[in-house]
Amino acid sequence: MIVVMAAKRKPPTLQQKKEEVNKKGLIWAISIVAGLIILFTLALVFK
Repeated sequence: MIVVMAAKRKPPTLQQKKEEVNKKGLIWAISIVAGLIILFTLALVFK
């Protein structure tokens, strides 16, 4: 019973980890793009 319960519990935790990684990746990607846009606009303004 314990082994079966553990086996049933594993997939959702893996999905949660994947979702967390995806969210972190999206946040990083958005922040990098935003940073590049800010740098680009600042470069244009101060030229």
